[in-house]
Amino acid sequence: MWRKFLIAILPTVFLIAIAFILREDELFSDAPNADSQVENLVIITPNSDQIKYEFAAAFEKYYFEKYHKKVKIDYRNMGGTSDIVRYIYDRYQSEFKNYCENTLKKEWTPKMAQNFANYRLKGNDAEAEWARKTFLASDVSIGIDLFWGGGTYDQNRHAQQGFAVDAGVARRHPEYFRADVIPMYYSGEKIYDEKGRYYGVCLSSFGICYNIDRLAELDCDCLNGGSNYLATEWETLGDKHFFNSLILADPSKSGSVNKCFETIIQHTMQEAVKKYGESKGVEIGWQNGFNLIKKMVGNSLIITDSASKVTREVAKGNGAAGIAIDFYALSENEYSGVNSADNRPTIYYNAPKSGSPISADPIQLLRGAPNRQIAEEFIDFLLSIEGQKIWDYRVGTPGGPIKYALRRPPVRRDLYSEKYLKYFADPDYNPYQSAENAVYRGDWTGRYFNLIRILIRCTMLDVETELKSAWQAIIKAGGEEKVPQAAEAFNQIIVPYSECRQVSDLLYVNSDNTMLDVVRLRKKWSETAANNFRKAQKLAEEGK
Repeated sequence: MWRKFLIAILPTVFLIAIAFILREDELFSDAPNADSQVENLVIITPNSDQIKYEFAAAFEKYYFEKYHKKVKIDYRNMGGTSDIVRYIYDRYQSEFKNYCENTLKKEWTPKMAQNFANYRLKGNDAEAEWARKTFLASDVSIGIDLFWGGGTYDQNRHAQQGFAVDAGVARRHPEYFRADVIPMYYSGEKIYDEKGRYYGVCLSSFGICYNIDRLAELDCDCLNGGSNYLATEWETLGDKHFFNSLILADPSKSGSVNKCFETIIQHTMQEAVKKYGESKGVEIGWQNGFNLIKKMVGNSLIITDSASKVTREVAKGNGAAGIAIDFYALSENEYSGVNSADNRPTIYYNAPKSGSPISADPIQLLRGAPNRQIAEEFIDFLLSIEGQKIWDYRVGTPGGPIKYALRRPPVRRDLYSEKYLKYFADPDYNPYQSAENAVYRGDWTGRYFNLIRILIRCTMLDVETELKSAWQAIIKAGGEEKVPQAAEAFNQIIVPYSECRQVSDLLYVNSDNTMLDVVRLRKKWSETAANNFRKAQKLAEEGK
C-alpha cells in the first residue's frame, strides 16, 4: 500500500524538488557578494547597437583574460550627441550644486550655476571664479565613466568646460602617438587632445550617397561614367533636378551631421579663396556655402534626426541621394547587396572630387569616473592593435568582429598595411589618402561650429515651408538665372562672415546676455529668413 502510494507521488515530489532548486538559485543569486567578481563600466554614447555589441564582447573577453575578472559594460543612450551633451552638462551642474551645498556647506547661487563650467570666464568676479576653480579641483561624479562618440567639437568643449580629464594614455603607451601611428593632426583636423582629455579612436569622412534606381528617374546628367558613379561635388545636390529627392539630417540633433555641413562650407570657402584670395574669399565662400545648403534643404524630401537614417532612407529608395558619413553608406551598401535577389546594392557612396577632410570620432574619460581603472583600460584597448582591428575587419577574420562588420576606418595609420588590409572589409579605402586633397582650416570655421548648426536650424529648418515654397517657385520660373531678383532674395545671408565672431558670443548665456536674449536673437533670424523666402517666392512668381 505504502509502496504504491510512494510510487504514485514520486513524480510530483521530483517536480517540487526541481522547482525548489531553481527557486533556491534565484533566491540566493542576489545574496551579498554573489556578483562580487563582476565589475562595471558605464559608457554614454550615441554609437550604434552593432558597435556597442562588438566592443562589449571584445573588451569583456580581453579584460577577463588579462585580469581574470568579469566586467560588464553598461551603455547609456540618451539620444543623439546634442541630447547627450545637454544631459552631461545638466548632471554636472546638479552634482556640483549638491557638492557645494552638502559637502562644502556653500549656498548655491545663479552666478555659480552660470560659471562653474565657463571656460570663457573673464573679469574679477570672486564668486564666479570660486565656482570655476572649485569645480576644476573637485572629483564630482555623475556616475558615468566615459563619453564615447559624437565628434571632436563637443568632446573638446567638454575638455574646456572641465567635464573631461586626462585618461593618461600617453604615459602608459607613448608608442601610440608617433606620427606614423596616431598623428595629433591630419589634413588640418585634430585627432586627439594633447592633454589627454579625448582620443580619436576611428575616422570618418563625408560624401554623397545615392540610390541607383532613383537617380535613373531624375531628368539630369547626374549619372556619368557607369551605373554606379555619380559626378560628385557638393554643388551637385543643389541642382534643381534633385527637387523633392534628397534625404538630409538635422545638424542640431547630431554633431557628425553638423560636421558634414561644416565640411561643405569649408569646400565653398576654399573654392572662393582660390578665385578671390583669402581676405575676400572666406566671406564669399561662407555665403556660398549657406546658399548651397539652402538649396539642398529646398531639394529635400525628408529631414531625419540622425545621420544613420539618411543612408537607410536612400537605400530603401525613399530618396535619390543625400549627404552621408562614409561608414554608414558603406554598411548600407553591403547590407542592401546581401539582401537583394541578385546581390546588387541599391546604394553607393562617393567622396567629393575636391576631397573631404577626415574627422576623428573620439572617447573621453569623465570627471569623477566611478570605475576609472576599467575606463582607462577600455581606452587603451580601443587604441591598441587588437581593438583597432574590430573597426574594419571582416566578420570571422582573426581578431575581427564576431557578428557585425562595422566598416569604420581605424585611427591607427599602421593598420593600413598589407599585413592587416587583407582582412579589411574595405581594403581599398584609406581615409588618410582620401583627405590629402582637402585641408581643414579650423581658423575659418572651427570656432563657429555651434553657430553653423544654429543658423541652419533657425534660418532653414525652422522655416522649411517658406524655404521650399520659394525654391520651388524659382525652379518653376526656370531657375535662378531666369529670376535674378528672386534669387537675390533667396540667397540673402542672415549672418555675414564678418559678423560671426560678435554674433557667436551672443549664443551663450553670460552676465551681459540672458537666455531670453538668446531666444530673441534666434527668433529674429527665423523671422528674417522667412520674410526673405516669402519675398523670393513672390518675385519668382512674377518672373522677376
